[in-house]
Amino acid sequence: MHVPDGFINVPVSVATGAVAAGAVAVSLRGARRELDERTAPLAGLVAAFVFAVQMLNFPVAAGTSGHLLGGALAAILVGPYTGVLCVSVVLLMQGILFADGGLTALGVNITDMAVVTTVVAYALFRGLVKVLPRTRRSVTAASFVAALVSVPAAALAFTAMYALGGTTDIPIGKVLAAMVGVHVLIGVGEAVITAATVGAVLAVRPDLVYGARGLSAPLKLRVGGELVDAAPRETAAAGPVAARSTRAFWATGLVTALILAGFVSFYASSSPDGLEKVAADQGIDEKTEPHHTDGSPLAGYGVKDIADGRISGGLAGVIGVGVTVAAGSGVFWAVRRRRGSQESGHAGRSGQAPAGSA
Repeated sequence: MHVPDGFINVPVSVATGAVAAGAVAVSLRGARRELDERTAPLAGLVAAFVFAVQMLNFPVAAGTSGHLLGGALAAILVGPYTGVLCVSVVLLMQGILFADGGLTALGVNITDMAVVTTVVAYALFRGLVKVLPRTRRSVTAASFVAALVSVPAAALAFTAMYALGGTTDIPIGKVLAAMVGVHVLIGVGEAVITAATVGAVLAVRPDLVYGARGLSAPLKLRVGGELVDAAPRETAAAGPVAARSTRAFWATGLVTALILAGFVSFYASSSPDGLEKVAADQGIDEKTEPHHTDGSPLAGYGVKDIADGRISGGLAGVIGVGVTVAAGSGVFWAVRRRRGSQESGHAGRSGQAPAGSA
């Protein structure tokens, strides 16, 4: 659902750019509370994984494909604020390096694909988790529903933006019906990928899933005739063993993303995605403008001057995963470091020595 330049007029593009900038600023502040010793290493990996899976277009109807948006997945794994940042990093890398999604439409894409999907998905996910039994299956099921709904919600949001600033005179009712119809089908694919990924992480490292924290009631011990909470399992697992486990999980996730982007992506559907198909059928794309980075070495997810499509696309995917994990990890490391500095400052002002000081 990457919106190219020319679909939305300048005033609405500027307005959505302001909304996107505000959402990113709020998310940077909110991510300070979400990013800890468990979430911070995972966040950059989530961004890279979303980038990789977005290269895997899957068929949804005759002549139409879809791909992961990733807002639901990112929000459930690392938190809603960090999730917005993860998808925003992916969209920025795609727009600058791969000419995917217009640069003047970057605000439209971040608002639609990062903010709307994450907010809708996580709000629905939290609501479902509260009423469902407190089990891992419930978290997986809630992930499925949240991801499924988030995609047509993004289609609705795009339709609203097009109604305000579309550059072609198309009946908005036709756009709405076409967008929502095809993206409900794409939402099923999004839901399957999201639920499968969340379920896999829950199976091996449930402590790393932000949306599953507090899933189990604390173990009660009787001490002196009174019931008290036992130490959480994470505490017992803390230390070098847990650190090695996290590093192994991170490495496995990165290798998986590299394989998906570098090899599996070659077998992805070549049909236009939902927005491209609707745009062509309804005439939305009549005023599409050339991308500002069309001549870049990686434009179109291929490496310039490499004739073999398999090698060119695979190498581009590997480069994309590497750049995204580096950029994402850098952002989240800086945010995490900022949180640590604030905590040290609060401790100093309260007369307590910061952790680790003599």
